[in-house]
Amino acid sequence: MLTADELRQIRRLRALLARRVDSPFAGEYRSAMRGQGMEFEESRPLVVGDDVRAIDWNVMARTGEPFVKTFREERELTLLLVMDLSGSVRVGSGGADGRTDKRLQGARVAGALAFAAIRNGDRVGVLSFTEQVERFLPPRKSRGHAWSVLRAAFEPPPARRGTELGRALERARDVLARRAVVAVVSDFLGPASHEAPLRQLCARHRVHAFLLHDPLEATLPSVGLIEVEDAETGRRRLIDAGRAWARVPVEQRAADLARLGARVSTVSTAEDPFVRLGRHFRAEERRR
Repeated sequence: MLTADELRQIRRLRALLARRVDSPFAGEYRSAMRGQGMEFEESRPLVVGDDVRAIDWNVMARTGEPFVKTFREERELTLLLVMDLSGSVRVGSGGADGRTDKRLQGARVAGALAFAAIRNGDRVGVLSFTEQVERFLPPRKSRGHAWSVLRAAFEPPPARRGTELGRALERARDVLARRAVVAVVSDFLGPASHEAPLRQLCARHRVHAFLLHDPLEATLPSVGLIEVEDAETGRRRLIDAGRAWARVPVEQRAADLARLGARVSTVSTAEDPFVRLGRHFRAEERRR
């Protein structure tokens, strides 16, 4: 069950999203995400200037004349949000408002994407995970569905804090029968079991990875020996704060995701996530 504070956070976040998504943000989303995939329309005779890569060899074999395939852009998108709710995203140094952790920043990212998708007439669904899939809401277009997406971002069972991104990506692969847009919102910390399923997902769908991180992951104040607790396993150990750093730096995690085929943006808890999303969409539009 959601606590009273979590319900207040969701209501505040929903009001914020409604205002921000009505800004130029919605147009940036629409421009970058339009037309996921192409749908075959017909074959027609080849004319000068046609791309020879579009030749329909089956029709050519039957008729003896060169034909090319024509396609039309699919207007309606299916967006699936894959959200990390593991223990490592439930920490943070507070951000600009003093209360932002990676989970709240991830909820803002996911909520903005959900609101923008629904305003654009797209279907959106959510798959949240820890060491197992916690919740799956199939893609829908109703306005109330964005509220359900936000609720899913705040409903991690407290007993499970581990992470298994690979299992979540396999589930996403299995539930998406047609080409879709997949947005993975995670800090991508944990077992490296996600590489093969992520590569497979990128081969079939357009995958956007939003890598959540916090300034404390890069450096800690030099205060000597401190005891820290692993947010996912609960194990404690002493470390030298002045010489500590993240197990895998943010830049390396982003490069690894890009190598597997994802469109990657890093999202710090110290920055405005809507500004970061706007930059991501503008970069995607240039890519197109």
